Amino acid sequence: MKQKWMVKNKTGQFDSIMEQFGVSEMTARLLINRNLENLQDIREYLYPDYEQLHSPLLLKDMDKACAILHSAIEQGMKIRVIGDYDVDGVVSTYILYHALYEMGAVIDYRIPERIKDGYGINIHMIEEAGREGVEIILTCDNGISAVEQVDYAKTLGIQVIITDHHDVMEILPKADALINPKQQDCNYPCQKLCGAAVALKLIEGLSLQPGQKSNPETVKRYIELVAVATICDVVELSKENRAIVKLGLSKFPFTENAGLRALAVCNDLSLSSLSVYHLGYVIGPCINAGGRLETAEHGMRLLLEKDEADARKSALELKKLNAARKDLTTQGVEEAKKQMEEYLKQKHKVLVLYLPECHESLAGIIAGKIREAVYRPTIVLTKGENCVKGSARSIDSYHITKELTRCSDLLLKFGGHPLAAGLSMDERNINELRSRLNDNCTLNDADLMPGISIDIVLPFAYIKEAFIEELAMLEPFGNGNPKPVFAERNVRIVSAALIGRNKSFMKLTMENEYAARMEAVFFGNAEEFENELEEKFGKEEVKKMYQRQPNKIRMHVTYYPGINEYNGYRTIQAVITDYQISEP
Repeated sequence: MKQKWMVKNKTGQFDSIMEQFGVSEMTARLLINRNLENLQDIREYLYPDYEQLHSPLLLKDMDKACAILHSAIEQGMKIRVIGDYDVDGVVSTYILYHALYEMGAVIDYRIPERIKDGYGINIHMIEEAGREGVEIILTCDNGISAVEQVDYAKTLGIQVIITDHHDVMEILPKADALINPKQQDCNYPCQKLCGAAVALKLIEGLSLQPGQKSNPETVKRYIELVAVATICDVVELSKENRAIVKLGLSKFPFTENAGLRALAVCNDLSLSSLSVYHLGYVIGPCINAGGRLETAEHGMRLLLEKDEADARKSALELKKLNAARKDLTTQGVEEAKKQMEEYLKQKHKVLVLYLPECHESLAGIIAGKIREAVYRPTIVLTKGENCVKGSARSIDSYHITKELTRCSDLLLKFGGHPLAAGLSMDERNINELRSRLNDNCTLNDADLMPGISIDIVLPFAYIKEAFIEELAMLEPFGNGNPKPVFAERNVRIVSAALIGRNKSFMKLTMENEYAARMEAVFFGNAEEFENELEEKFGKEEVKKMYQRQPNKIRMHVTYYPGINEYNGYRTIQAVITDYQISEP
């Protein structure tokens, strides 16, 4: 899929940044491109520490929540934590339950089942709490929209404390304490915390001594878990969230959590060299797998394990569940692509795909993969017990929730954000929804072409190991702190080879106009790449490329450099992220 290339041309005080922090001009430019011009902001960005984490006392209702919980612990009142079934929800539940239990609270927890209960606290769970003598309900990663549920809890004499991070509704629940940094009258400096971070703030608040504004020791106990939740919930990695993830990654080698250690071991990961990728694509999905295919209790049991052997057993169960989830996802994506191709032939700009046999927990993952493949707003629907349920993933130019609002008469329930939504509907309305969304769609061809924002057009000769080490200072990369993108013009392909189990990737040697060479790998579609080269330059030239012979193939590339270590040798190697073929 072709992408628009745009080069950033931001200017700033490069010299002062280079002098102050001892970095190269390229790194100074990258900092400016991230809107970091104030020297203090740059210092905090490059060297995050626990002092950058804000005081929990700045959160609205923190004093109320702490007073209620301190009193409850003293009086032996029964507290129940109610969480959510995704990674953020499981980690939030664990932090609150584990910490309060250690403080002496009489406490248990409940996590909704995805299919049976749906998202968040519900009336059935409150009824159960009432029957079982629960006196305080403490939510995490949910509750901000539970107006009716909180009112009902109050009729049963149950106090409710809400900790959440989702967007605030117009009408708020009448909870005894409501902690959410997105409240309009909340003065907390970072609004975009994940649910686990909000939960940890409450525990930190409870641990404060008179006159103390923060307690880094309490935060350090759980920081690596909050890092996992932060990455998996795709919150913006700026300021406090960036510090949480960087500090959490540094804590992993020393984690006290037997479940995390076991999960790393069974996935052949070293705790001393974990990256954002490992958190978001290995550890997080394993914790999440229980809530997707069975129950989130699997993830909680893993985190609560103290015995190493039992922890390993739980970790292996989750790894197995995640493997099953991957297989089911692959099957779902294959079926979705067949439908996608048909609708693309019909010039649909909004894809509404119906996979009746697909597990409903996978709809969002599949929708995201289709959206990535063809850059179209995508809704994947599955058949539930009483209705059709689905998840939507959108693109920057298309506010999916607003568009669903225009079709609300076809839906039983829906909600979400500009880029993601959930919905339920009668099966008979699927075709009408598909037609109406496409009839109403105003997206043009430019909207349907994703863009690549290039940081620097950087010739290969500038790439040295010292610069690559500087790039590591900018990590962790993710939402709000993207990996830098470099470009090189008019590159000649000196040689190429197909690699990988299915020969689906390429290893290349590239040479620029000044004879500077760079080893590279391309993890995109090698077959599509080869076909495009043959169409432009001819099969003979492609054959020469594979045979290391002089050829006419030229292209522009975007890339990210790194160090490839193999058999004790270290070489600089670029990962090609996109390409544009030059005119022959």
